[in-house]
Amino acid sequence: MYFSDLGIIALILALGFALYTVIASIIGAMRSAPPLVASAKRSLLAVTFFLLLASGALVVSFLTHDFGVNYVAEHSSSSMSWYFVTAAFYGGQEGSLLYWAFVLSLFSALFVITSKRAPAALVPYVMATLMGIESFFLFMLATLSNPFVRSAVAPKDGAGLNPLLMDPGMLVHPPMLLMGYMSFSLPFAFAVAALITGRLNAEWLRSIRRWMLAAWTLQTAGLLLGAWWAYHVLGWGGYWSWDPVENAALLPWLTATAFLHSTMVQERRGMLKVWNLSLVIACFALSIFGTFEVRSGLISSVHSFAYSDIGAYFFGFLAVIILFSSALFFFRLPALRAEQEFDSIVSREGVFLLNNLLLIGITFATLWGTLFPLISAAFRGQTMTMGPPFYNQVIAPMIVLLVLAMGIGPLLAWRRTSLSALWRNISVPAILAALCALILPLLGVTDVAANIGFTVCTFTGGAILYEIWRGARVRHRHGESYPKAVYMLFQRYRQRYGGYIVHLGLVFLVAGIIGSHYFQQQKDATLKPGQDMSVAGYRFTYLGNIDEKASDKETISSQVQVWRDGQLQGYLYPGRVIYATYPDQPTSAIEIKTFVATDVYVYLADWQGAAQATIRVFINPLVPFVWWGGLLMILGGILCWWPARRRLASAVRTRETKKPESVVEKPAEVADGGVIA
Repeated sequence: MYFSDLGIIALILALGFALYTVIASIIGAMRSAPPLVASAKRSLLAVTFFLLLASGALVVSFLTHDFGVNYVAEHSSSSMSWYFVTAAFYGGQEGSLLYWAFVLSLFSALFVITSKRAPAALVPYVMATLMGIESFFLFMLATLSNPFVRSAVAPKDGAGLNPLLMDPGMLVHPPMLLMGYMSFSLPFAFAVAALITGRLNAEWLRSIRRWMLAAWTLQTAGLLLGAWWAYHVLGWGGYWSWDPVENAALLPWLTATAFLHSTMVQERRGMLKVWNLSLVIACFALSIFGTFEVRSGLISSVHSFAYSDIGAYFFGFLAVIILFSSALFFFRLPALRAEQEFDSIVSREGVFLLNNLLLIGITFATLWGTLFPLISAAFRGQTMTMGPPFYNQVIAPMIVLLVLAMGIGPLLAWRRTSLSALWRNISVPAILAALCALILPLLGVTDVAANIGFTVCTFTGGAILYEIWRGARVRHRHGESYPKAVYMLFQRYRQRYGGYIVHLGLVFLVAGIIGSHYFQQQKDATLKPGQDMSVAGYRFTYLGNIDEKASDKETISSQVQVWRDGQLQGYLYPGRVIYATYPDQPTSAIEIKTFVATDVYVYLADWQGAAQATIRVFINPLVPFVWWGGLLMILGGILCWWPARRRLASAVRTRETKKPESVVEKPAEVADGGVIA
């Protein structure tokens, strides 16, 4: 008996238990039968066990080089390092689907284990929804996309992994992004349960906040790792090309970001109920759309799999999700009336609404640009694509407005804010922004759009730091040192100040995008030993090529000196790697050296023997800001998600329920952080 046989049996059993969980959960809820619901919980845990068994069987098949398994033979070889062999688990369509299903079962099991914290009436329907999704993936795995199918004759060796995936980023980027896609299943399941039961008050929102924060943080990490992988592997000097698959991964992140902001309005004011439910449904639908797009083969991308019949099934599944969710949504629509109305546009909820409209505008523009090739082919008979200029012209202004709204929002009160109070609160960041706008032209930043972008980033960054300082100042007046005051703010009010860290990270990221977009410089030169080229004050001296051969690959590297101001800064070795299994697909070995906040990016475009090379150099200002900003966003997301001590959380809730919801006209510089509330 092969491990692949064990994997097939495990998939079939997992499918059976998943279907039983759906049925038992629904019947248990309808008949108010706790033993049946408990049985469904145990059945769900069994699904997790069998998917763990199936995943383990596939990993063992890879590690033992069982090339009788088609999937193993197509995505690995005996010469590959063990870590790339293990990563080949999710390197193809079948394995990535198994990974999706396995991680969904883990998250579902985690929900069952912690289900006492969720409203009891919702739990059975949440399990039924999760296992309904799981059943679809298990059906695909057991029939059309089975990773355990064996060939009649096993080859002596496998084809190996795609050379583009033979990179350390492969070990973390795909699993993180797939986990991000999958994790939107939990909030969606809660939304479906709330619609079915009619429990549409703020209770279901509180239940899913941490699940949505986890999904948002995972997707943020996946997007950041994807940008890092593209920057270090593809060799075109950038990190985001508005590729259709990149766009598809961004879409649920945008709607999740909108939800995390608008949910505060519903909890505080009882408004935007329809909007919030729509966003949760959209998050999951867009995550399935991204999974469908990668597997349909309809849109060309460096990230997508080859065309497969599985795409049609995913499209059908997406249609079922949209129709089923819409039917429930419209059925419960009368119960989703807002409890209050907007008192003023100049209020925190007004800025949150603007924030949401901008995020949805960006989502729609991105989706339109992604689908336009299909739309043009259907209506005009020719495939037309939307390139980066479209996205830059349409989306960039909305991003600048979004960053500006991020800075203004925390400075406003709920309900309404007078103009005098508004000016009092924004005066400090406004002065910083004005100074930035005046100084930048003196430093050589003459592009108006870049100046506006940097000025807005300065305003919002200043507003965030100003709010943190105000909160620390209040605690300092009560006897705490400033370092301790800042620590206690983040310790006691993690969601608020974790959100500030996320916003500060986005400011850094946007500043990095502006710098690299407007001020990137590029130059190509064909050089012989001793010759040099100069770009943006850097001089590059070519010394020759180095050819290194191993059993599984050949590496050609160019030795290049980097000089600045007459001083040798170091040596770079841009190269190409030619794998024995894919001799016609040489991959790039990019060399990147960072000088403070500027990347020197060197790429070997071509070579002739040992004494000639075509070197392509990019000077990328502020790209490190993109990575620093992304890490801050992830850190802020974790901080928002991290559970506070129960005693403290209870005390905060008690205090907040005692607060009168009155109109605030001046900064609430009180011991809870000095933020307008």
